[in-house]
Amino acid sequence: MRLLVLSGSDVRELLGYAECADAMRGALAALASGRADQPLRMVVHPSGAAGLMALMPSYLADAQAGYGLKAICITPSNPAAGLDTHQGIVLLSSAVTGEPMALLNASAVTEIRTAAVSLLATEVLATPDADVLAVIGTGVQARAHVLALDGARRLSEIRVAGRTPERARQFAAAVRGETRAPVRACASAAEAVAGASVIVTATSSAEPVLRGDWLAPGTHVNAVGACLPGTRELDAAAAAAGPIFADRLDSLLAESGDYLLAAAEGAVSSDAIRAELGEVLIGTAPGRTSEAEITIFESLGLAVEDLAAATCAYQKAVAAGAGSWVEF
Repeated sequence: MRLLVLSGSDVRELLGYAECADAMRGALAALASGRADQPLRMVVHPSGAAGLMALMPSYLADAQAGYGLKAICITPSNPAAGLDTHQGIVLLSSAVTGEPMALLNASAVTEIRTAAVSLLATEVLATPDADVLAVIGTGVQARAHVLALDGARRLSEIRVAGRTPERARQFAAAVRGETRAPVRACASAAEAVAGASVIVTATSSAEPVLRGDWLAPGTHVNAVGACLPGTRELDAAAAAAGPIFADRLDSLLAESGDYLLAAAEGAVSSDAIRAELGEVLIGTAPGRTSEAEITIFESLGLAVEDLAAATCAYQKAVAAGAGSWVEF
């Protein structure tokens, strides 16, 4: 059999944020309507190890590459060495025979599909005139979210805050030439989010970086960075500031420290969870109900998202003759 291998640069050249957001729309709608399957990710987190490994299998009906498996290692210290925290592979297999079809760089797939899901959530949940973006974080996901949202919305300003003001200044300088909207480095997260209408938290912090008393009425929050039960980016007041929308409910209840730690403190309950994003997309649950409502999207990252994004990149690669074919 022949196997297509797509490097990180291949994936980034093939897969744009807007078209990936369309693929995410289809994947989340399929999941909400029962045409996709995925278990909770299995996490190997050895005591004393530098990071962890997660295995994320999925199946998507009516797709040529019906099966997907992402094996991803998350190493928080990687950015200090100039590496993405996420390193791994995505395997696509035939829905008909189970034969391996493609192997893709998971760092690039994760980078693009995560920002694309936030782009979709912002489209569905933010107010139509939301035009001030605040991003807390200065890593790979912060950059991807800036580029994705700037490319899709007519923003009046992009504000960035990092662990230090110097990191924010360096990040802002690096992305200014790639955005339509002006980019401003802020001295603190509080300064960045003051009056912002769309907020992205994309950090590796285990402690809150966003407080509820900073949020203005009508704000939409994409909470991206905290994907383990013991880590959080939102304090209890921020988690309780408005209805929570999940990419997948069972993932939220098992993995979201933003929700679980706030619930343990008595700030939220299951009543705070309004719907899965896919349910809003297919019309079985409401989204935003008023201009003043604060909406919170908890992005844990789903295997079916990786499958859909990788399939889109695979199909484009086959059509364009991109990537490398190997006998397997």
